[in-house]
Amino acid sequence: MRLTKLGHSCVRLEKDGAVLVIDPGVWSGAGVLSGASAVLVTHEHPDHLDADEVRAAMTGDPGLGLWTNATVAGQFGDFGARVHAVDHGDTFTAAGFDVHVYGHDHAQIYREIPIVRNTGFAVDGEVFHPGDSLTVPEDRVPTLLVPLAAPWLKASEMIDYAREVAPQRAYAIHDAILNANGLGLMERMLQLAAKPSGAAFSRLEPGSTVDL
Repeated sequence: MRLTKLGHSCVRLEKDGAVLVIDPGVWSGAGVLSGASAVLVTHEHPDHLDADEVRAAMTGDPGLGLWTNATVAGQFGDFGARVHAVDHGDTFTAAGFDVHVYGHDHAQIYREIPIVRNTGFAVDGEVFHPGDSLTVPEDRVPTLLVPLAAPWLKASEMIDYAREVAPQRAYAIHDAILNANGLGLMERMLQLAAKPSGAAFSRLEPGSTVDL
């Protein structure tokens, strides 16, 4: 499987000619759904879901399907059976990728802000995208996409989360709100997270690709 880090929390996975895109948001960059075979969306916030972009892509490609939670799925009801509402514990196959669903809720931002649904996706038992949550998947995953900076996240929480999941490797996501100084600082925190296990934790520049 090939992983390409796109903008913010968006990643592109490729296998056997199929393309799976997770969380194409408004900060993901242009054309992130070009050639996509399937789309997964963790939750409704626009930095993870550019609804206009997803709608345009699905309109342009009648074979493109969307898997997400019930809240997001409700925004795309006019696409009928091409939209699939999933929840914690569900498993499905999308464009040849086997996906396991983990988690229910977005991490709390502030007590006065309602908590929305959040759906984490483990793809092919290899890579886990938690969305905006600190969900620990019940099954061990080799590759964690770890949120780096967010209004709901402290550095200590990121470190503890990455250590609890204990992957072989981790790549930072949720990083578009950081300037160069913040990225440098949080990359050092990422190395601190990896220190006990000696695992390979890093941040990929948008557009960078790795083979898993």
